[in-house]
Amino acid sequence: MVTTKRASKKKQPGLESGPKASRPHIPGYGIPNDKKGLLPWEHVTDRMSQAMHYWICTVSPDGRPHATPVDGLWLDDQLYFGGSPQTRRNRNLAANPAVCVHLENGLDVVILHGDAKELRAPDLSLATRLSEESARKYGYGPKPEEFGAGGVYVFRPRMVLAWKQFPKDATRWHLEE
Repeated sequence: MVTTKRASKKKQPGLESGPKASRPHIPGYGIPNDKKGLLPWEHVTDRMSQAMHYWICTVSPDGRPHATPVDGLWLDDQLYFGGSPQTRRNRNLAANPAVCVHLENGLDVVILHGDAKELRAPDLSLATRLSEESARKYGYGPKPEEFGAGGVYVFRPRMVLAWKQFPKDATRWHLEE
């Protein structure tokens, strides 16, 4: 009998899906130099997917910081959130797409830095997915055709920080643009 070798679908030790983890540079706090104890990317995706609220931090055209909690959906390593185009947050984003996002927990920390842009004319499959995920998570969801009407933003992180037992597991990821 001939046997063939098949690739295992099990995750091999030491191989992680997602962006490459490293240590953040936070002088004076005893961040380890080695890679032992780095968090896996799945920690970020789990926390972001399960969170009910996200703090969105923007900057006004005159340089004033602004933070607001919002509902949102974490899908495919991006955060979708919305609100009236007249909100301070959305007016700030129209002038400057730079955003810092963080969760409510100060001990199990996830902080994301990146840019947000308005979601315009999403394809039907994405709009349907957003509608269904919103209904599942929050009990309500805009109709798919409403996602192209304005006020919905997609945030793409460029750099992420996370820790549960600071400083020993402080982890940083740089994401490709």
